[in-house]
Amino acid sequence: MIRLVVALALVPLSAAAQTFGLPQGCTAYLTVQKRGCTVSHLFTCEGDPAGHQRRADLGEEGLLYVGVIDAETQWIESWHVEADSTERLLPGAADPASFTELSTLGRDTFEFTTLSDDIYETIFRGQDELTGETVVIDGVTLERTAFQVTAYDPAGNELWTTSGNEFISRDWRTFFSGTRTTANATETWDSDGTPMEFIFPGEDGFLASSPRHDCGVLMSMADLAALQPPEGN
Repeated sequence: MIRLVVALALVPLSAAAQTFGLPQGCTAYLTVQKRGCTVSHLFTCEGDPAGHQRRADLGEEGLLYVGVIDAETQWIESWHVEADSTERLLPGAADPASFTELSTLGRDTFEFTTLSDDIYETIFRGQDELTGETVVIDGVTLERTAFQVTAYDPAGNELWTTSGNEFISRDWRTFFSGTRTTANATETWDSDGTPMEFIFPGEDGFLASSPRHDCGVLMSMADLAALQPPEGN
C-alpha cells in the first residue's frame, strides 16, 4: 500500500470547511458519516489490481486509518495511523476470507495471517454470517451480518477477540461497521461505527474531512479505539 501521508493532506475549501485530498490517480466514490465520530472515504486508484479498493477513516484530529481490500474483502494492507503500524496480508491463508462465499452461501469462515512493520505475525480466525435482515440507511440498502474474530500470536496465545454486527453492500462488495464488543486480557469495550449518512460525488459533504456524529462523546476511549481491527475481513 502506498503511504499517503502527504497526498492525503487536508485541502482547505473555506474558513468553515475542509475537504479530504486524494492522491493523484485515485477516485473516490463514496463518503460515509458514521457513529463514533468517524468519517470514511472509499476510493479506487489507478494501477491497483482489479477489484481492489481503499478506505480512509478520519476522526476529529485527522487521519486514523488507511486500508486496502481486494475483491473478496481480504485485508491486503492496513495502516493504523496513530500507532504508525502497517499490517500486510501474508500469502497462503489457511482459509481465505471470501465475500463471494458469504454473499452466496450466507456464511464464511476465515483463517489468515498478517505481518506488521515490527516483524511480528498475527493470526486471525473467525467467521461472518448473514442474519437475513435487510436494512435501509439514508436510502442505501444493506444486509446485516453477525461476526466473530479472534487474534492470536504465532504461539497460539489469544491477543484479543471481537464480535458483533456489521453490514455488507453487494453492489460495492464491501463491509460497513456496526456495533461490536472487543476484549483483551485486561479490558472489554463496546463501539458503534454504524453508518448514518451516505454521501455521493457532487453532494454536499462529499470528501468532508470532519466527522459529524457522536463527536466529543467518549473520547476517553480513543486509545482503545485505535486497537480496533478493520471492518470486514
